[in-house]
Amino acid sequence: MNASMLFYLIFLLLLTGITGVRLWLAGRQIRHVGLYRQSVPLAFQARIPLEDHQKAADYTRAKTKLRMIHILTDALLLLVLTEGGLLEILDQWLLGALGNGWSHDLALGSSVLLIGALVDLPLSLYGTFGVEARFGFNRVTPRLFLVDLLSESLITVGLGAPVFLAAVWMMNSLGSLWWLWAWAAWMVFNIVLLTLYPTLIAPLFNRFTPLPPGDLRQRVETLLKRCGFRSSGLFVMDGSKRSNHGNAYFTGFGKNKRVVFFDTLLERLEPAEAEAVLAHELGHYHCKHIFQRIIVLFGLSLIFLGLLGWLKEASWFYLGLGVTTPSTAVALILFILVIPVFSFPLRPLMSFYSRKHEFEADAYAARHSPAEKLISALVKLYQDNASTLTPDPLHSAVYDSHPPAALRIARLESLQIA
Repeated sequence: MNASMLFYLIFLLLLTGITGVRLWLAGRQIRHVGLYRQSVPLAFQARIPLEDHQKAADYTRAKTKLRMIHILTDALLLLVLTEGGLLEILDQWLLGALGNGWSHDLALGSSVLLIGALVDLPLSLYGTFGVEARFGFNRVTPRLFLVDLLSESLITVGLGAPVFLAAVWMMNSLGSLWWLWAWAAWMVFNIVLLTLYPTLIAPLFNRFTPLPPGDLRQRVETLLKRCGFRSSGLFVMDGSKRSNHGNAYFTGFGKNKRVVFFDTLLERLEPAEAEAVLAHELGHYHCKHIFQRIIVLFGLSLIFLGLLGWLKEASWFYLGLGVTTPSTAVALILFILVIPVFSFPLRPLMSFYSRKHEFEADAYAARHSPAEKLISALVKLYQDNASTLTPDPLHSAVYDSHPPAALRIARLESLQIA
């Protein structure tokens, strides 16, 4: 058995196995949430009505069923593009039409991106106007959906096309260690993007207005001073423009850090509760979680780019994925397509890492604001966002970036007692 056939078999077995595991986990989630639908967990019985608990269960199951369709369509599309020969067909047709150059490379990358977007569009429409609307969360109009789709497409093309072409150029022009230069450029690009996102990109989709004077603003300013956090402003975002879900976060890098509250969150929480939520977000900053995640991202990027540098020269990589004519653009596209399959085993580790950070941020918040206020805020957010209180433990361990509700509240209650 030659190397290309071996890689072909490994890829098919891995894709089939991981798709099966993802569907099995989704099925576990649906069954587990349904099993505990009839009664509110003891820790929440005094706080959340049965009707809201059942709504959360039904919402979780509906989203999970939709995700199962996403899993199947993603796997099928990947097979069609690779082993089904669609990428090879597109490559050869564009070579004949445009020749071998940057226009061919850009057209090939854009074609694959467009095909993926068209396949995803019906599911996105159903998720927005079906699932989200059915449970009372959607506020997106058809017109706004189209505007968002157009804006996202323009940003993707405006940022993605230069990045893609720059990557292809470096792969062709910078020798065997091109991936080190590409990694350095990727780091710079991400830092610039993090710096500019709050002021240039985010306002394209939402309106940000200064947090008005009052009890909350005074609390927030006092908290920021107490925590030693400097920001370029306190803002309220019109999250209600698209959804009833609420949140708060800080964004930006360097001097462009902003504190942002969703208007839906401020409508629901008392000032002391909103302060506690912000204290949690500041905990991520104080514990250097953002910096740590950036380091992990850059570390993985270095590994993946080094791997691409090796695979680019391996004929079995192309042949094993249904391509008979190797090229730099094809290597980059193939790698982007298949890396989620091979990196899926990292998912539980990344989720564990994220949940650890959430516990640390909760502990920080409990030191700088009353723990009971964060508890009451979280309970309201669980209720308003229809977050299930009874996720399947294995599904949660693989996917969830935040600890399960019962475990998180119990940890905060222990901090409150301490």
